[in-house]
Amino acid sequence: MKFMIPNLPIVLWALFLAMATPAFAQPAASGQPQAVAAPVGAVASAVAGAPAVPTNQDYRLGAGDSIGVQVYQSPDLSVDARVSESGVISYPLVGSVQLGGLTIAEAEKKIADALRTGGFVKVPQVNIVLRQVRGNQVAVLGQVSRPGRFPLETFNTRVSDMLAAAGGVTPTGDDVLIVTGQRDGKPFRKVIDIPALFLNEKSEEDIVLAGGDTLYVNKAPVFYIYGEAQRPGPYRIERGMTVMQALAQGGGPTVRGSENRLRLHRRDASGKVVETTPRLTDQVRPEDVLYVRESLF
Repeated sequence: MKFMIPNLPIVLWALFLAMATPAFAQPAASGQPQAVAAPVGAVASAVAGAPAVPTNQDYRLGAGDSIGVQVYQSPDLSVDARVSESGVISYPLVGSVQLGGLTIAEAEKKIADALRTGGFVKVPQVNIVLRQVRGNQVAVLGQVSRPGRFPLETFNTRVSDMLAAAGGVTPTGDDVLIVTGQRDGKPFRKVIDIPALFLNEKSEEDIVLAGGDTLYVNKAPVFYIYGEAQRPGPYRIERGMTVMQALAQGGGPTVRGSENRLRLHRRDASGKVVETTPRLTDQVRPEDVLYVRESLF
């Protein structure tokens, strides 16, 4: 008893170490790989289970677009191609592939599936580079700084985006633009108030454009002032412009002229020019002609 009682704590301590060693040794031997593998698996499952990013916001290939197709470790399958008017490209081994209307990601998958299905490449990794955009384009015409054709680089390009690409409206441009095109196979036409696109916090007029649309900005309506005016000539009509404001555009009457002796020439509904004496508060209409007569005294 005298020998066993003093050694009893040592035995218990040895037994405790013997039981605890596997628990401490396991993390050193296998726990660390498990600790790393678990988060990776969790991330992988999270990525696999996460909803895919909507591809309808991406650019969709159209007729005339030039693309470069590259296949990893298969240089013979790397080609440059042009999307035909029917939306088709010719690809080695596969033949004709319909890519028109597809996003870049969808086109890559379609070519990869064709290579895999045909048994040409076991695990094809296809990458498509958009070299030149000519398919989905919008024409901007009229009174803009840079008229021309512009590509729809994204699927949700709006009227304000395209106006900015064209450099904005010139000083002689109107406050409205006309959008024409097709929607669902039917002719489409919409008149849009340009200042409202930017002055309103959220304008419903800022519509999404489609390939083939045309934006047209007409010349702003003008009036004419002549006679005893400081600066006779044509001037742009601003919104709500009155005769007094129109007279101010022309610099006012000369020392020989009188604002009380104005004459207004305006066409009526039948197209006949009618001469009247306007009030300074009357509004000016397109193609009005103001004549500043000489003062009587």
